[in-house]
Order: sequence, then C-alpha cells, then structure tokens
Amino acid sequence: MIFITARFRVRPEDADRWPAIVADFTQATRSEPGCLWFDWSRSLDDPTEYVLVEAFRDDDAGAAHVQSEHFQEARRTLPPHLAQTPRIVNVKAPGDDWSELGEMAVSGE
Repeated sequence: MIFITARFRVRPEDADRWPAIVADFTQATRSEPGCLWFDWSRSLDDPTEYVLVEAFRDDDAGAAHVQSEHFQEARRTLPPHLAQTPRIVNVKAPGDDWSELGEMAVSGE
C-alpha cells in the first residue's frame, strides 16, 4: 500500500472551519475504490495544525487519486486557507490494513 501522512498548517481564521472546508474532498476521496483510509486529526498542541493520514491500495490507486477531479479541485480551493505548504511523508508499506500494536494488547479482545 501507499501510506501518506501530511501536515497542514491552516490559517487561524479557518482552523475551526477546516473540517467543513475539506468535507467534500474527504468524502470524494474516501469513495475512491483504491482508497483504504483518509482520516484527519487536529493537533492537541496547535489548533491550526491538521494531520491527514491516508492510504491507497497501490500505485495505480494513488495515481487515480491525484488525477481525480476532486483532487484537482482541492489543489485550486484549499491553498487560500493554508498558512504554509503542507509537509508530507509518503512511503510504500506492506499489507493493506493497520497492524495491531502488540505492546498495548487489550486482554480478552
């Protein structure tokens, strides 16, 4: 799978509205057949920072995502809400789902 984590520094005046700003993009991406997950989190330390954790089945699914109409629309509409260019980590990882964190196993599960 292609595993991606991206940090988005949002303009302070848009930080509380960011989930609504990206709602259509998020829903469209989650509907892509090759999307494994596409989840946003807000920093506990910095209310203007959001982290996107996403994964795609393979290179073809990743290519389809960046070529999609909704991705192209996001490239046009999201930057005005950003305080800086997002930072990204993009790696290929084995598997197609999350693995258990054995060091924190829940007994009886």
